[in-house]
Amino acid sequence: MSNVLDVFLYDQKIGTITLLPNDSTMFVFEDSYISNAQRPALSQSFIKPTGELITETRPYRTKLPPFFSNLLPEGSMRNYLAERGGVEPEREFHLLRLLGDDLSGAITIKDSAANPATNPNLDAVDHHPKEPDIYHFSLAGVQLKFSALMRKGGLTIPTHGVGGDWIVKLPSAQFSHVPENEHAMMRLAEKVGIPVPETKLVPIENITGLPDLGVLQGKQAIAVKRFDRTEKGGKIHIEDFAQVYTVFPDDKYEKVSYRNIAQMIWTLTGEEGLSDFIRRLTFIILTGNGDMHLKNWSFIYNDPRKPELSPAYDLVSTIPYLPKDGLALQFVDTKDMQKIGISDFQRLVRKAELPEYPVMNTLKETVEKTLTLWNEEKAHYDLPSDIQDRIYDHMTKTTLAKSE
Repeated sequence: MSNVLDVFLYDQKIGTITLLPNDSTMFVFEDSYISNAQRPALSQSFIKPTGELITETRPYRTKLPPFFSNLLPEGSMRNYLAERGGVEPEREFHLLRLLGDDLSGAITIKDSAANPATNPNLDAVDHHPKEPDIYHFSLAGVQLKFSALMRKGGLTIPTHGVGGDWIVKLPSAQFSHVPENEHAMMRLAEKVGIPVPETKLVPIENITGLPDLGVLQGKQAIAVKRFDRTEKGGKIHIEDFAQVYTVFPDDKYEKVSYRNIAQMIWTLTGEEGLSDFIRRLTFIILTGNGDMHLKNWSFIYNDPRKPELSPAYDLVSTIPYLPKDGLALQFVDTKDMQKIGISDFQRLVRKAELPEYPVMNTLKETVEKTLTLWNEEKAHYDLPSDIQDRIYDHMTKTTLAKSE
């Protein structure tokens, strides 16, 4: 094993991550990437406002640098995979080595054959995974989810190699009907005009290759088609907003507000991206989604040098499970979804220096469409009536709904 990992973007080596003797890690760009005037973007966090590449980096103790730390799973999923791989969950360098072949976006991480192990820290863990094939098929985040292949009759979690054109997300161990909830919200969002990937509800019994992950609250999973993969299996780069803002996963609910995100999207993507953002923000307020933290917003690079908002994902109404839930991030001066009204969006326009017409026009249109379409479509969703009732109760009590 090497104490250096090579970082590839679109299969081109762009840098290295080194494990230092004090258990710190440091990322350094390759000279060839720095000198390439047409280099593809790795992250907005490495780009100055003037467009120049930020090449100065610093070491991080135990953790990886934030961009790479955000590629790893969190919580129980991290603990599960670390235990299977014989590594300590908090030692992110070793965990990234295990998972580096099938990460989100166009990033691949490989052991550097040119740098043999010289670090005594490498002796502190077991480097002979008990089930090596499983590690490459879990993606970032807390939820139990794996990269999977769609086959006639169901989904397959690959047991050899890497790949997968769908993400399969399992039921929660704590809350009921979360996959059905997400499927309903994704379908409603699509009707409202928000770009979303294709989704399907799949019986767990039709998914092969799943490990035993204990008791789950439901018998269906949701399958989401990967928008970071092409129809031919090619990679499209993405980065979530925790990566954009250099925020560690533990701080995904802090340090950045929806005002900050609005300003960045307006600056980098213009009126089209801003309208898309306002439409999503309005939708999550109306549907009671308190979990749209930094990792649930992403840029996608269909043009390797130009960001745009990725399709929406992880749209779940949290209000049925947490009746007093607030927004994941600050909206101007509040997180209270029911109290946010038109005047708050006007304040957002002023504080973030946004163009007023596209914001207010998109807001009004989205409120009207969401309320109308929920009433028309809810009977078609595979969602228990008590959960539907809690969503509708929240929706009708919001200040935005009352302004219609």
